[in-house]
Amino acid sequence: MSYSHQVIKIFTTGGSLDKVYSPQVSNFVVGEPAVSEILRNANVNIEYDITPLLRKDSLEIIDKDRALIVERIRNDPNKRILITHGTDTMVQTANALSEIQGKTIVLTGAIQPAACRITDAAFNIGCAIIATQILPEGVFIVMNGKVFNPSHVRKDNKRNLFIEVD
Repeated sequence: MSYSHQVIKIFTTGGSLDKVYSPQVSNFVVGEPAVSEILRNANVNIEYDITPLLRKDSLEIIDKDRALIVERIRNDPNKRILITHGTDTMVQTANALSEIQGKTIVLTGAIQPAACRITDAAFNIGCAIIATQILPEGVFIVMNGKVFNPSHVRKDNKRNLFIEVD
């Protein structure tokens, strides 16, 4: 069975996945979306379209930003949506998207920036690409090799991973 006939629309919002080191501020800042380079380097052979939406650390995403994300996804004609998002507030954004019907919406991100030598970025993006193709309609979080219901997940900052909760 092939799922590759459906375009995956990818919206980027920033987060650690897109962070790069800035010598001007001696710290990491949100840079250009890393997902295009990750997919190109992996020779991904599906049809996708990337639209940058925000360039923020997820701790800086406010309700107005979430409303913009919801509006853009609701109005997008594509049925399969992948959102790259910072991990700190990913669950809140996923829950805000839960009102949207008729689409498969997957959120993913990275604990370590894609620009780092040791990172979970490419793995999470790869998992999310597959999940976006095969999951039913609904909103999901894909992190650490698992698919989560946004109502039953949280980020465990001590272990740097997402865990299922009741």
